[in-house]
Amino acid sequence: MDAIDRQLVQLLRINARLSYAELARQVGLSAPAVHERVGKLESSGVLLGYQAAVNPDAIGLGVTALIGIITNEGEIEEIAAALHELPEIESCYFMAGEESFLCKARVGTISQLEQLIARMNRISGVSRTRTTIALSTKWEGRPQHPA
Repeated sequence: MDAIDRQLVQLLRINARLSYAELARQVGLSAPAVHERVGKLESSGVLLGYQAAVNPDAIGLGVTALIGIITNEGEIEEIAAALHELPEIESCYFMAGEESFLCKARVGTISQLEQLIARMNRISGVSRTRTTIALSTKWEGRPQHPA
């Protein structure tokens, strides 16, 4: 990945709807050259996909919780697979420390969060969970700027 590829990635992280013509203008290449580079970034796994940023409150997902999962020994891949099946979990991180996983979940109500936590605690290998509810989101998904 060269400097132009890094610049394309940064531009797409800020606005994935930029046209190839606009990307080309900003990096100083032709649109076909940019199209080819973006295709290579996609096929090599650098660019994993394109998503719309959505206001969770506007679609009825106003409760955000961070749920730490303490596991029994082993079974990490099986637990991760079971967590992946829960649609309320937006992201999941494998952690160092007491908690093996940290998941970000979005639900509509506290009752739905309670039901999700109960389902998570029934996953084989989960010893217990620890939940923190976010009062508000100040920002998330902010593109990193290279140092």
